[in-house]
Amino acid sequence: MVQSAAARWPTLSPEARDLFRRGAEIVLHPRAEWIEELHEASLGGDSMRAVAEDPVLTEGTKRANLANLLHWAAANVQHPGKRVPANLNQEVLDGARDMVRRGFDSGGLDAYRRAQGVAWRRWIEICFDLTADPVLLRELLGVSSLSITTFIEDTVAAVSQRMAAERSELTRGAHAERRAAVTLLLEGAPISRSRAEAQLGYPLAGLHTAAIVWSGSATPSSQELETAAETLMRASGASHRLTVVASAAALWVWLPGRTPPRADRLAEELAPHPDVRVALGRPGSGIDGFRRSHLDAAATQRMLARLTSPQQIARYQDIQLLALLTGDPAQAGEFVTDTLGDLRHADAETRETVRTYVRELGNTTRTAERLYTHRNTVVRRLARADELLPRPLAENAVNVAVALETLRWLGSGA
Repeated sequence: MVQSAAARWPTLSPEARDLFRRGAEIVLHPRAEWIEELHEASLGGDSMRAVAEDPVLTEGTKRANLANLLHWAAANVQHPGKRVPANLNQEVLDGARDMVRRGFDSGGLDAYRRAQGVAWRRWIEICFDLTADPVLLRELLGVSSLSITTFIEDTVAAVSQRMAAERSELTRGAHAERRAAVTLLLEGAPISRSRAEAQLGYPLAGLHTAAIVWSGSATPSSQELETAAETLMRASGASHRLTVVASAAALWVWLPGRTPPRADRLAEELAPHPDVRVALGRPGSGIDGFRRSHLDAAATQRMLARLTSPQQIARYQDIQLLALLTGDPAQAGEFVTDTLGDLRHADAETRETVRTYVRELGNTTRTAERLYTHRNTVVRRLARADELLPRPLAENAVNVAVALETLRWLGSGA
């Protein structure tokens, strides 16, 4: 197809070239709803489910989609109607590299073709706004269809070649052996413990706590991720760790021993790295615990991404109930609003006092001790909370506690 397209590439009339340039200038500054529709289409369907469930791969796919759109538009502003070269910029290559590291083949590039359908519909709307001349429209849309289709297919072909080279590189050396062994363990494949331990250089007989360390930055730093993983190990008191590079923006980590890292201490030490986030699984024993703890961490990561939570550190134990309650973020927000009423917008001290009071089973003295404040202050804050709540706290304590906990994780997303 590539050769035939080159041989018969059409030439636009001056009028159609001008319209093409004007349309491309509009695309170069896409509206927010266009971008959202583009992302939704690219990540939809069963074939993209595994990508859509991974926050790092999802963000990489979104960046690649937008990069493709802007690349095509910029090329047509400069040379309207000419064949657009394949897009191999950093966003696209990083996204493809991450796909390979997670074990995906070039089928993950279906996102580009899904996004193409949305871009084409939007482009038709733009063209009809630019002119009502049927002759110009026919010329403009004919070349546009060829341009968009050829650009996407050329890009898929070029990126597929890079993915094949990356896959070949990953199949060599100790890093590849570790990744292969971890993949088999997570999939429950019949690999012996001794063989897995030899490939990983990590004992599997004891307790493990799994973590996913990732970056929300568009330009993640591998050094920053490695520093965070080292901080995680120190916070747990472990002498070593197993680390697998899951993508350019994520590490999978396992820590041995009985003491998982304390979230509060970890948050303090990671404060200088605000883009880095950590999801922790429950400690587990043996190969089954190795697998389950990682799946816990992955579920925690997905929940933070789904709720757009501002929390930097999260343990599965902290979000287990919320994961059940917040499958639909919109309904979770409604629950928070209906349950808390005006308390939702109260100062943080009042909300935290109510949370602590319920956790201490209605004991104001213990609440005051936990908050390092005077008992009378606790009493005043609770009275204020009752004024703000739709129902008195004593009548609805469980729902209020759950709503406050949900609000803490949802942050601005509530």
